[in-house]
Amino acid sequence: MRMRLMTLGKMAMPVDLELKKAFSELQVKMIDTQQKVKLADLQIEQLTRVQKHANLTHTEISTLPNDTPMFILQSKDDIAHQLKDKQKTADEKIKELEQKKVYLERSVKEAEDNIREMLMSRRAQ
Repeated sequence: MRMRLMTLGKMAMPVDLELKKAFSELQVKMIDTQQKVKLADLQIEQLTRVQKHANLTHTEISTLPNDTPMFILQSKDDIAHQLKDKQKTADEKIKELEQKKVYLERSVKEAEDNIREMLMSRRAQ
């Protein structure tokens, strides 16, 4: 967002310092929020890959006989349980990150609304 001077004919009205400060704070908040949302998106993407990998591995080992020794001589059931836990943990983290994104986006929207209200009250004066 860029700050512009409001013009009336050829005369520029002085910019309210409080309004200018609010715009600056909003800009900082938006940049910070955009970075946090991008980070959350990257984390969600990575966790989705973990889920898919665990699911594919589980699908493959489910076709093996139950007494087949697995990685470091663990049973098929142990490995299946570990993979299900991995998927569940990734799913929980994804939900948490999505909620965080919603919160961040809502906080920016509230800041924008506050500035709109400030502009409206300035115009009404």
